[in-house]
Amino acid sequence: MSYDLRRLRAHGLITRTPGSHRYHLTDTGLHHAMLITHPHTRLIHPGLAQLTDPHPPEPTRLNTAARAHQHALDQLTQEAGLAA
Repeated sequence: MSYDLRRLRAHGLITRTPGSHRYHLTDTGLHHAMLITHPHTRLIHPGLAQLTDPHPPEPTRLNTAARAHQHALDQLTQEAGLAA
């Protein structure tokens, strides 16, 4: 853990509170955290929900693309003679 904390401090994402073992998030660290979590919340969660829904109300572009990708992989596996 000390390695990770040292790396976060080196990048200016956290600062250590003097005289303690506590760390505080810097403004830059907060900005980076928000930058990472926003696409995760807005893109990955809804996308995974679409892909894992067994009975979607209507086909979506993501479901169609995922099925086409799986079909292409299955074809390549058969052509290569590999067990699926």
